[in-house]
Amino acid sequence: MATDTGTCGSRFVSGRVCLDLVATGPDPTERLSHPRCLREWLVGTRLVPHDTPLDAVDDAWLHDFTEVRAHIGALTRAELEGRPAPHALDRVNTLAAAPPPAVRAVRTPDGAWARTLVGGAPGRAALLAAVARDTVDLLTDPVARARLRECEGDNCRRLYLDTSRGRRRRWCSSEMCGNRERVARHRRRVLAAARAESFPGSR
Repeated sequence: MATDTGTCGSRFVSGRVCLDLVATGPDPTERLSHPRCLREWLVGTRLVPHDTPLDAVDDAWLHDFTEVRAHIGALTRAELEGRPAPHALDRVNTLAAAPPPAVRAVRTPDGAWARTLVGGAPGRAALLAAVARDTVDLLTDPVARARLRECEGDNCRRLYLDTSRGRRRRWCSSEMCGNRERVARHRRRVLAAARAESFPGSR
């Protein structure tokens, strides 16, 4: 039985639903430690509207989503490294064959457009299919596939799509990993300057 550990802390900066799932863990941090975290993640990715009841999400769902997460991670990292991952590919293709949630567009009372699901809360197989299909879409799109990167930040292995101009983006998030790297670089410069002042002969 999963233990509720409080804040789940998922971030959605990878550029694809499937990569955001891979980023939930377990290395360096498990962010799907409880069914509540999976429910938050499903809403955060917009796979389901925020007001969708997800009472059915339980430990069995958690097991299946973390399992497919491992397969997607193995498959996308194998693509980056230029090697095959046949077992992971077979599993993702099998899940992608199921029908994903049916959606429709509706007008809200204030006249805005909103996306809703046909038939209420979707089942586990439908949501797994949606994530698996997103993986298939990524791998079969040469433009998206060419943008696949791994974050260069310390202790971060998040996969993301580099949509920056010139394809020079180094971090999954400039505000998080990028800022940490800039702070570390500044600290190194300050320490180097302090050492140079203390030991003039070392300059």
